[in-house]
Amino acid sequence: MQDIPISNKIPELDIAIKAAKEAGDAILEIYHEKYNTSIKNDDSPITDADLRSNAIIKKILSQTQHKILSEEDKDDFGRLSKEMLWIVDPLDGTSDFIDKTGEFTVMISLIKNKKPILGVIGWPTEKTLFVAQKGSGAFMYSNQEWKKISVTQISEIAKCRTVGSRHHLSNKEKSFIEKLGIKDFTSIGSSLKVGMISSGKAEAYITTTNKMKEWDSAASYCIISEAGGKMTDMLGNDLTYNNENVYHQNGILVTNGLVHNKIIEEFKKLE
Repeated sequence: MQDIPISNKIPELDIAIKAAKEAGDAILEIYHEKYNTSIKNDDSPITDADLRSNAIIKKILSQTQHKILSEEDKDDFGRLSKEMLWIVDPLDGTSDFIDKTGEFTVMISLIKNKKPILGVIGWPTEKTLFVAQKGSGAFMYSNQEWKKISVTQISEIAKCRTVGSRHHLSNKEKSFIEKLGIKDFTSIGSSLKVGMISSGKAEAYITTTNKMKEWDSAASYCIISEAGGKMTDMLGNDLTYNNENVYHQNGILVTNGLVHNKIIEEFKKLE
């Protein structure tokens, strides 16, 4: 795999890419075999692939001295006093993994002073990576080459290709999307929604749930920001990371940036 074309790489970037790639390879091996599934305390599923990916990522990231906040580990609140922190979702889209849709990802992000400065999303079934480092742009690796990616310039909400959750789309979200006059709506799994917007294949992702956690969005935040787009909560507040409460309370809005404020204005009228 060739090096990502970023000249001022921070040392953590190559480490995160390696971790996402190796974890993705391990997930794919399990994907094509028989594996165990169990249900966690919050009723969400977990498989052998989540655990194997988590172990690989932790081993590779541990060569840096930063603490790791992972979906699959007990939270160590010692992280709160640290300037730098890894935030990891070893398998985002476990339901999609189980349903064999292929739409699941590995998410790794590095946080500095509550902001993501590095984001890596691996899409194992497509051998694709979405990667960004703060201030250096966003890139996609597919067909064995790196390409710089950016959002589209569409500024009319009605013309926005909108993506949403396959498993968790609520009636509130459906009616809001209709109210916006959006006709082009696609359900897709995991953080691929943000990958699509970052690479110019969609313009908006709207979710009003309060169930999203920091590891569901940290890598995406860096990638969409570097691709020229925007991610906030549904009320327009910026998102921060390495908080004691890891839940995003007011949903998430991801857009190409040009329609962002208009969508927020419409949403506030509903509240």
